[in-house]
Amino acid sequence: MKNILLLTVVFVLFTACSKDETVDYVTKNDEQIQAYIAANNLTAQKSSSGLYYVIDTPGTGAQPTSTSNVTIAYKGYFLNGTVFDQNANGYTTNLKQVIKGWTEGITYFKEGGSGILLIPAHLGYGNANYYTIPGGSVLIFDVELLSVN
Repeated sequence: MKNILLLTVVFVLFTACSKDETVDYVTKNDEQIQAYIAANNLTAQKSSSGLYYVIDTPGTGAQPTSTSNVTIAYKGYFLNGTVFDQNANGYTTNLKQVIKGWTEGITYFKEGGSGILLIPAHLGYGNANYYTIPGGSVLIFDVELLSVN
């Protein structure tokens, strides 16, 4: 009887602690992004990867490729407006070394351009928690491409 009780407790704990791997964040994030776009009256483009972007100012300078070194001023926040990262002075990086949403999205701007990237989890940090970013999160970035280096 003790063994049956112990096995039952172990089974309940195991199943209660297991992660729900069945969440389809691609579909969920797309719905969340579309709702955000509608609620904020944005005119966004959607790429074939699922990235949404808004170009407020296209810019007139050089246009980066996915392997360019760039300097970007940005503010990153969640759908609820909570800011998780920002750099108004400019962050310099190679576009091969950032999340996929940036690697793709920054290439839609020219130097001096600005806009918004709405990045689903599969182009950001995925379904697992990453520091202060919960798994499955949509990431929104206000970006300004300061320079292509």
